[in-house]
Amino acid sequence: MPDLGTAVAPRSEAAAPRYDLRAGVPDLSAFPRRAWVAAARKVLAAAPDRLLGYPDPRGLPELRAALASYLARARGVTADPAYIVICAGFTHGLAAISRALRAAGATTLAAEAYGHRAHRDIVAGQGLRLRSLPVDGMGAVVGEAAGADAVLLTPAHQFPLGVTLHPRRRREAAGLGAVVIEDDYDGEFRYDRQPVGALQTLAPDHVIYAGTASKSLAPGLRLGWLVVPPRLLDAVTAELAAGPSALDQLTLAELITSGGYDRQVRRARLTYRRRRDRLAAGLRRQGLHVTGIAAGLHAVLELSRVRIEREVGAGGGEHGVAIDGLEHYRAGDGPAGLVIGYGRPPEHAYTTALARLCAVLAGWAPGPR
Repeated sequence: MPDLGTAVAPRSEAAAPRYDLRAGVPDLSAFPRRAWVAAARKVLAAAPDRLLGYPDPRGLPELRAALASYLARARGVTADPAYIVICAGFTHGLAAISRALRAAGATTLAAEAYGHRAHRDIVAGQGLRLRSLPVDGMGAVVGEAAGADAVLLTPAHQFPLGVTLHPRRRREAAGLGAVVIEDDYDGEFRYDRQPVGALQTLAPDHVIYAGTASKSLAPGLRLGWLVVPPRLLDAVTAELAAGPSALDQLTLAELITSGGYDRQVRRARLTYRRRRDRLAAGLRRQGLHVTGIAAGLHAVLELSRVRIEREVGAGGGEHGVAIDGLEHYRAGDGPAGLVIGYGRPPEHAYTTALARLCAVLAGWAPGPR
């Protein structure tokens, strides 16, 4: 049985498809290697010997201070460095939060009906009962979380449906009184208007804000962060155990404070916006319309039946294209569709990946409009 305190292992690398259009991973070839190496050299040359020992379980002060400034500026988060803890990605942080909540007497966590199965498994594995929240055009139906001890939300860009939590429901979530875990997994990648600010700023005493470098840099770094209300700080920190290496934390801190992280986000945002536009245009020529595209690294293509969703997935495999249906993400029944990740293929392969996807969809498309 996997250790749920760490990241859940991805599907086998040996079985990796030639063209991977599954959601959740950025273009790994776009990792800023030179900037990262330059930052690492700089911090390693100046780092005192003590930093090569066991780091503070909350994370290094240098990174917590850099993140406090960045999150306030980029995401509107109310963040004091003292209340930021560094974790090895979101799954590591979620497991620690779930254990801390269970130890404090919590029994129930409400989560969106659409999301990562691994996240639901982690919560259940720590002894919390799951309650499913419906998701509609205004985001999660937050009112149905009443009575739950905690709520897990993706308010800026619901995963995977892509809708933004309506302002009225954001206020509802802030006023629940329960602990709200805000998974801000791709908050920096908004294309058609200014980014939606973090829910955390509405209720910093009740919301645990979670972010990572998995989309902006690479998931393999295992660098994430939690902004934790003071009353929960010690309990969550005690459950984190080992986090990322001190040198990686210092390197990220240097990248943020030097402006390199902002430059990387801007470059990636431009690249992914262009990819999104090419995807939408290609499918539009076939009479297809994707949704959830105002932000993030994926889009949703609604289909009329689950049978078609499965057949398209199987057809993609025959063309060397991996793609997940909504069935892969929902808890229970729901509409059919495809979740198309346009971030993962390297730039040189994206054109072919998109062409093969369109070829797979041609048999089900209604025709050009």
